Amino acid sequence: MSFQDKVANSAEVLKGKAKEAAGKITGNPRLEVEGKLDQGKGNLKQAGEKVKDAGKGVLGG
Repeated sequence: MSFQDKVANSAEVLKGKAKEAAGKITGNPRLEVEGKLDQGKGNLKQAGEKVKDAGKGVLGG
């Protein structure tokens, strides 16, 4: 996983946490759910990159 990918994925997770917190504070359930979705997307991307990196190690590429 490139450094840029790590930063982008981490930023997406942080953005999601901020949205979720803002949704809770303002009583906006839609914003809260959007935040949780953003966090999930970022975490899935991170997991996919880790799998890709592990595959490269196994295949020697």
